Amino acid sequence: MTSRVSAAIDAAAADGRGAFIGYLPLGFPDLQTSIDAAVTLAENGVDILELGPPYSDPVMDGTVIQEATQHALAAGFRLRDTFTAVREIAKRVSIPVLVMTYWNPVMQYGVDRYADDLAAAGGAGLITPDITPESAADWIAASERTGLDRVFLAAPTSSDERLQMILANSTGFVYTVSTMGITGERTELDAAARNLVARMREHGQVNACVGIGISNAEQVSGVLEYADGAIVGTALVRALRDGGLAGLAEATRAIAAGTRRN
Repeated sequence: MTSRVSAAIDAAAADGRGAFIGYLPLGFPDLQTSIDAAVTLAENGVDILELGPPYSDPVMDGTVIQEATQHALAAGFRLRDTFTAVREIAKRVSIPVLVMTYWNPVMQYGVDRYADDLAAAGGAGLITPDITPESAADWIAASERTGLDRVFLAAPTSSDERLQMILANSTGFVYTVSTMGITGERTELDAAARNLVARMREHGQVNACVGIGISNAEQVSGVLEYADGAIVGTALVRALRDGGLAGLAEATRAIAAGTRRN
C-alpha cells in the first residue's frame, strides 16, 4: 500500500518545501477543543498531524506537554477517545493523522484491535517512542495488514546495526531525535541531528524528519537544510494554552514560514 505519510512529504518537496509535522496532545484543554486545534494546524500550514493520547507516565515529554496531558487525564480523557478524535479530525482535514503513543496503552487495548480501530477511524499510523523493531513483531504484522505507517525513533546514540534495523522497519519516515533528552524548546539544536541524518542517508533512508527542540521558523529552516521534515510540539502546545485557537493559528503560520526552501 502507498504510504499517505510519504506522499505528504513528497508533496511538500514538490512544492519546494520541507514537511511540517505538528504535534498536539489529545484532550487538551478538552476533547472537542483538541479536535478543533488539530484542524487549525492543518488549515495553517502543517503537512502531517501528530496527535498524542495523554499517558500517565510520559517519559519523553517536557514540562509543557506533561502539564497538558495531565490536564487532559484529569478532565476524563479515555483511550477510546483517541479513535473518536482521529475520526472527527480525519473527516475535516485531508492531511495524514499519526498517533504518537507509548506502547503500554496499545498492549492493554490489544495490538490488532488498536490497529483495526485506528485504520477504521482514518488514521495513518503510529509513532512509537518506547518500542524498538525487535520488540514490535505484533505491531509490524498488524500495520502490514492494515496499511498503517510505522514510525520508529532513531537517536544520535543508535549504533549502525540498530540504525539499519530501524530504517528497515520504518515506513512513512523515521523520527530523528535531534538531541538526547526530553521534548521541549532549546535555544540551539544539537548538531548531532545533522550527523544522524547523514548516517541514515548512507543506509539509504529517504524520509528523515527531525524532532525535539524545534520551536520556531528559523530552527525549522535550519533543520530542513538536511532533513525532509521538521517536527514541532512544545511551541504549538504553549500557543494553544496561552492563546487558544487564534493564538495556535498565528503560531502555526509563523513556524510554517520556515519550511520554504530557496
